[in-house]
Amino acid sequence: MSDSKVTLTDHETGKTYELPVYKATYGSPLIDITSLNKETGFFTYDPGFMSTASCRSDITYLDGAKGELMYRGYPIEQLAEKCSFMEVFYLLLNSELPNAEQLNEIEREVADHTILYESLLHLFEGFHYDAHPMAILTGVVGSLSAFYNDPLDITNPEHRLETAYRIIAKLPTIAAVTYKHSVGERFTYANSKMSYCGRFLHMMFSRSGEDYEIDPVAEKALDVLFVLHADHEQNASTSTMRLAGSSDTNPYAAIAAGIASLWGPTHGGANEAVLKMLRNIGDVKNIDKYIAKAKDKNDPFRLMGFGHRVYKNFDPRAKIIKNICYQVMEKYGNDPRMELAMKLEEIALKDEYFIKRGLYPNVDFYSGIIYSALGFPEEMFTVLFTIGRAAGWMAHWIEMISEPHKRIGRPRQYYTGLARRDVPR
Repeated sequence: MSDSKVTLTDHETGKTYELPVYKATYGSPLIDITSLNKETGFFTYDPGFMSTASCRSDITYLDGAKGELMYRGYPIEQLAEKCSFMEVFYLLLNSELPNAEQLNEIEREVADHTILYESLLHLFEGFHYDAHPMAILTGVVGSLSAFYNDPLDITNPEHRLETAYRIIAKLPTIAAVTYKHSVGERFTYANSKMSYCGRFLHMMFSRSGEDYEIDPVAEKALDVLFVLHADHEQNASTSTMRLAGSSDTNPYAAIAAGIASLWGPTHGGANEAVLKMLRNIGDVKNIDKYIAKAKDKNDPFRLMGFGHRVYKNFDPRAKIIKNICYQVMEKYGNDPRMELAMKLEEIALKDEYFIKRGLYPNVDFYSGIIYSALGFPEEMFTVLFTIGRAAGWMAHWIEMISEPHKRIGRPRQYYTGLARRDVPR
């Protein structure tokens, strides 16, 4: 049952149509246009889906005007401070935070799925050493259905959970093998006794014959970053994954589609772009010049890491990530880019041009500096984003497949091409 109705009037014909309106837990009311075309003959036109809710979801809510983000009702600030990534992963899948027994179980399940088949490891040999890590990640994750082709019934809740554990477990391993392949080093197998982030750091940076000790500062920073990136409502990559998954395709294929979308420089690649921008600015004394360039609509230069498609206030994740950045810099030594970033943020936050347009620092502004300080090359930044975001993808995939009235996605279009014509012969 709808909460109310709105009336649509076609002034050309004089006909009126009633459309149901639904109220969400938070956010704007929604007009249900499911029957619009059938009743009126009209479609709606909404480029970028800025005014369209493509699905119903219980997972994540964000308020761009207030700068709020919640997973399953919990504010992101509290989750980042009090919960590990594995706890957040459990929360996204199950709607509630785990108790000690449930947390131990999910950590064990993920640890058990960390190892890759040796035959899958040979697949990496076919990639060029300097291939972009996201290209490799997209290809390898898409191939998982060929290596893990055990019976998968996506209507079976246990099979869905097993798939979620497998994806979350194997992504860090795939990422680490990708990195080792790029630098020509031997891959180090996972240590199941370590934490999720500890295992990943060990696989990434340990070398054969050398001792490698996990730095708790790096381990904690990475864990918090994964929490912050775990989900963000119906963004481009999540929507891509949902659209692919709506056809009941193999879930590994749907996740690969999400990875391909995340690879884009205006989505997951934004933190890489921030560091490139800071290099171009070069020095604090050049900031005023680049601020002026950013304001010039005829200049192609853009301030990367400022503003967000949804947030028109401060990105709540940016505040958390800035504090993590301070902790990392204190341990690993100051980075000239950090000083430059802080000065750039200070000037922009006082400038009426940026304030009026809601161009506040976002989650990408400081994350690249953190990743760089921890030893990750820039090409791996979006891979790290992928590892965190996969938790949300799996929660959305399970939610979508479980929907009783699920439909295959089929957007319509506004056709502006040539009218019908005959072939001239």
